[in-house]
Amino acid sequence: MTKQSSILEKLFDAIIYLILIALVIVTLYPLLYVLFASLSDAGRLVAHKGILFKSLGFSLEAYKGVMKNPGILIGYRNTLFIVVAGVTVNLLMTALGAYVLSRKNVIWNKAFMLIIVFTMFFHGGLIPLYLVVKNVGLLDSLWATIIPFSIGTFNLIIMRTAFMSIPDSLEESAKIDGANHFTILFRIIIPLSMPVIAVMILYYAVDKWNGWFYASVFIKSRDLFPLQLVLREILIANSTDGMSVGADAGDRFQIGETIKYATIIVATLPVLCLYPFVQRFFVKGVMVGSLKG
Repeated sequence: MTKQSSILEKLFDAIIYLILIALVIVTLYPLLYVLFASLSDAGRLVAHKGILFKSLGFSLEAYKGVMKNPGILIGYRNTLFIVVAGVTVNLLMTALGAYVLSRKNVIWNKAFMLIIVFTMFFHGGLIPLYLVVKNVGLLDSLWATIIPFSIGTFNLIIMRTAFMSIPDSLEESAKIDGANHFTILFRIIIPLSMPVIAVMILYYAVDKWNGWFYASVFIKSRDLFPLQLVLREILIANSTDGMSVGADAGDRFQIGETIKYATIIVATLPVLCLYPFVQRFFVKGVMVGSLKG
């Protein structure tokens, strides 16, 4: 290796590091801004203009205001139910579908896969979906955000590919010992596919946690609103008056601004806490699910 090529390699590495550092800053700063703003004094925050690198006078008044809103706690309860029940249904249905589609002796396997992939690009639309949900009696129910979305096509393909990468000899040995398909799936296939299962949990949990659109379409009762729908109402409709009781009109506006940031942190924190526990499975699981088509 010549001296010139060595210098070029170091220069290239330096450029890559600078780009990555810039991406980290661009990605991380908005979250830090929201955190600092939520911990700031309301009056000083409203008067502040420009970049924010620290909290402007440490204050927890915004979080106290958030806790005064009964809609936040109700939203948490509803969202936790949607996440737990939804991820359970998603994993069960996706695993069953992926197992069937990964078997080599299934009739019309390729035809089924083409039909399933077709749904990734074309669907009936919102109005037919609404009519189906209404006619089966799921309207204004938390199950309306779970059952119609039991399987994600992209996730099904990833899990099917992961199941296909498991050696056939394991399944054949299990069949010789008298194992049926459910035994093979739940005692052999799934335990060997835990990295992919962890990725599916993350994908589905984040999707359920952040979901608000279909909840706004199918749910009308306020006591069934998920957390993200409550957050949307606070941010867009500016409904923070109930959380700043006791302040005059001017102070309500100032406190309302910090309450918005605190609500974002409260709604985002659980996902941020979940990610580190499944991050070590993330790359491995996605790679395993993308090796074979």
